[in-house]
Amino acid sequence: MKIGFIGLGIMGKPMAKNLLKAGHELTVFDHKKSSVEELVSAGATEASSGKEVAAVSEVVITMVPNSPHVRAAVLGENGVAEGAKPGTVVIDMSSIDPTESKAIGKELEAFGIDMLDAPVSGGEPKAIDGTLSVMVGGKKELFDKYYDMLMVMAGSVVYVGDLGSGNVAKLANQIVVAVNIAAVSEALTFAKKAGTDPELVYQAIRGGLAGSTVMDAKAPMILNRNFNPGFRIELHIKDLNNALNAAHAISSPVPLTGQLMEMMQGLKADGLEKEDHSSLVKYYEKIANTTVKPAE
Repeated sequence: MKIGFIGLGIMGKPMAKNLLKAGHELTVFDHKKSSVEELVSAGATEASSGKEVAAVSEVVITMVPNSPHVRAAVLGENGVAEGAKPGTVVIDMSSIDPTESKAIGKELEAFGIDMLDAPVSGGEPKAIDGTLSVMVGGKKELFDKYYDMLMVMAGSVVYVGDLGSGNVAKLANQIVVAVNIAAVSEALTFAKKAGTDPELVYQAIRGGLAGSTVMDAKAPMILNRNFNPGFRIELHIKDLNNALNAAHAISSPVPLTGQLMEMMQGLKADGLEKEDHSSLVKYYEKIANTTVKPAE
């Protein structure tokens, strides 16, 4: 399949590599030349713009930071819409505001371009090993057509509903993940302050009802003091901002999301926005005057 890929960041680059490994013909574009060169060395073709990507692709995947970047990539100057033939499909795998997904999709219709929103969850490790969770909104027949291609990058690809539904599911995911990390951080900080080894507390509770994928992914990072980003605080702030905006637009109260946003803003104020979102523990460590680490 002739695929275009726009956005070769921490997630997009390994996702694109997995498409190449599966034998797809890939044309790529990104403003970061080193990332483009890395993909070209793996077998991709370089394009100088989204317009050029679209001109040679049946389907164009976008994986960029936020709503304005998606709009610029597909509808801006030298964007996908300028180069795409009618019948081209855009699959936006970015995590953006679902209302903007719907708006962009509507505008693309005028060019004869269909769109799926297909945000992902799993962070860099799962992007590398091709086991991301993908949540897809749009026409069911398009989902069916591109399911196998999406599965090259994923462990699960689930159809959620009409265009925008993929990002609703992703924002729901990000709410749950943020609250989970905060709960794990709060519990391990409590254990440390109580004089009990937080490593042993983690081992004691991970097999029970409190156990979760989030706990098993983030508790070891916290205990090992490894805050290298799989998913940066600043990106989670972006997602929670989209969640708050989308929820407020439909009068759906999200008080825990609001609290997590303020906690992450506090971490950003401390200069930690580039760290992994497991750094939420540092919010608790600061107010509890302790450091969560195993007993010596």
